Amino acid sequence: MLSINNLSYLIGGRVLFEEASLHIKPKDKIGLIGLNGKGKSTLLKLINKDITPDKGSISRAKDCTIGFLNQDLLSYLTNDTILTVAMQAFGDAVDTQRQIETILKKLETEYTDELVDKLTKLQEKFERLDGYTMQARAEEILEGIGFSTEQLHRPLKEFSGGWRMRVMLAKLLLEKPSLLMLDEPTNHLDLPSIEWVENYLRGYEGAVIVVSHDRQFLNNTIKKTVEVANQTLTLYEGNYDFYEKEKELRAEIQNNAFQNQQQQIKQTERFIERFRSKATKARQVQSKVKSLNRMERIEEVVDENAVVNFKFEFSQKPGRFITQLKNISKSYGNLSLLKNTSANIERGDKIALIGANGKGKSTLLRIIAGTEPIEGERVEGFNVITAFYAQHQLESLGVENEILDELKQAGSSKTEQELRSVLGCFLFSGDDVFKKIKVLSGGEKSRVALARTLISEANFLMLDEPTNHLDMQSENILIQALQQYKGSFVVVSHNRHFVSQVANKIWYIQNKEIKEYPGTFKEYEHWVEKQEQQAQPVVPPKKKTATPKTNKPKDNAPLKKLEKELERVEKKLEQAELQLKELELQMALPQVYSQPDKLAEVNLAFTKAQKELVKHQRAWEQLAEQIDNAD
Repeated sequence: MLSINNLSYLIGGRVLFEEASLHIKPKDKIGLIGLNGKGKSTLLKLINKDITPDKGSISRAKDCTIGFLNQDLLSYLTNDTILTVAMQAFGDAVDTQRQIETILKKLETEYTDELVDKLTKLQEKFERLDGYTMQARAEEILEGIGFSTEQLHRPLKEFSGGWRMRVMLAKLLLEKPSLLMLDEPTNHLDLPSIEWVENYLRGYEGAVIVVSHDRQFLNNTIKKTVEVANQTLTLYEGNYDFYEKEKELRAEIQNNAFQNQQQQIKQTERFIERFRSKATKARQVQSKVKSLNRMERIEEVVDENAVVNFKFEFSQKPGRFITQLKNISKSYGNLSLLKNTSANIERGDKIALIGANGKGKSTLLRIIAGTEPIEGERVEGFNVITAFYAQHQLESLGVENEILDELKQAGSSKTEQELRSVLGCFLFSGDDVFKKIKVLSGGEKSRVALARTLISEANFLMLDEPTNHLDMQSENILIQALQQYKGSFVVVSHNRHFVSQVANKIWYIQNKEIKEYPGTFKEYEHWVEKQEQQAQPVVPPKKKTATPKTNKPKDNAPLKKLEKELERVEKKLEQAELQLKELELQMALPQVYSQPDKLAEVNLAFTKAQKELVKHQRAWEQLAEQIDNAD
């Protein structure tokens, strides 16, 4: 459907891609991953023909249509309602509907056979275009991604950038292009909307490319992973979890090959050095020199999973309670968010505040911070020092400050060397610390603001969507920092992986009350699932019609057939396991891992064998279940 061939692209002399290739098939579900600044969004723009490659080509089938959701769409404004904007996806049908309405109006005063005939043809065309269902389809998708029925008829310009982005997403989903490209779609979605989009994309008939740092979203939507790194595109035949395991395996093989080659290089260099001046060895020395020059060097594996240690120091230890909220209520005009609800934050609490947008999460965060007027009582605990992080606070960074100076001004007692160490944890090393804030990307500014928050010596943190604009490496660093943090915090986030790693309590707002689940996010999800199952009405089993018993023996032919098939699959399982072991042994042989072509061939065979094993395991499980039911 679409083919990227030997693509090269430079930005200001910096090479983003060099002879990169990728082939996209009609129903591929691809996750595009990599560190910020490596070219993920640029690749989507190249595919969309917004920019032109320096070398190579991007070719696509004649019938291939592309829909591209990118951050530039945030600036789109109009007085049209969001339903009207979304229905622009049905261009031909909407145009036909307008023509029908014009003719109907004419017929009120000018009834002619010609107009009736034209109306009939337009109505037939409108029906062929599914025009009579287009509004219902638009409403279904808009409501699926979080809009209420009442909001559908409000002008687009009345909504914030994040909500406008949702409308553009709805429009793209309704267009159903052959290739749907989504750049960070979850940044502007709450948890229920993310789950709705996941379900939609799983059943999407076309191809999908998603750029996302939300690993659970990727795991739930994609079947292939493409890593953007080292100026090229590397394909992995599985979701993000598969990519992580496969990359680790490839890295181990590459590292073994690298170490082996380095040893070979050292031995060759020692031979050259030792016999360089001996005339009798001149030919052999020359041969060794040529061998070294011809050798295709294997690159050393760079570990991108930074393990960091943060030293948190509190000048004051807080009392038992951080904040107590007593019978609080909060309304904006006729909109009531919280009503007569109470909650306590205790020392050591690591709370994730989750739920749909519009329920009052950010408002509650401001109430906890004491910056939002309320009815009721907010009691701040003893010796509590608070630090607040939110996306809008990036604007408070001193744009003319260097990164290191920005941290020095954060009120910390840390030395310059300690601050450099913290910045190193957040991927600012060497002369990077002298960059001015104004030249940083959004993700880099987020890392600076987070570093500033964490060194503030606060014993209570409030974090509003801290993982937005962070790549997975930066997110991993933040997770490690919060896991090592000895104070208390409340975090608002829709990133399920992040929340599952850092929170020991879950808060959510239901019926205008603050509800608490005293456990991790995974435990909370399991509890919710159980609650939903219990809430489902129990359908009584149908009464079976009694049949007279006979002495006719039970026919076991179907059961025997299943058992025979099970034996056959068991043999295939054994063969697949043996093949995997044999390939593992091959990968450990020096004559294999020292030859890149041979190594790649064996690694490909290993991946195929793994898939075969999984296929046979699933077949065995299904047969075993059928046999159990047949007994």
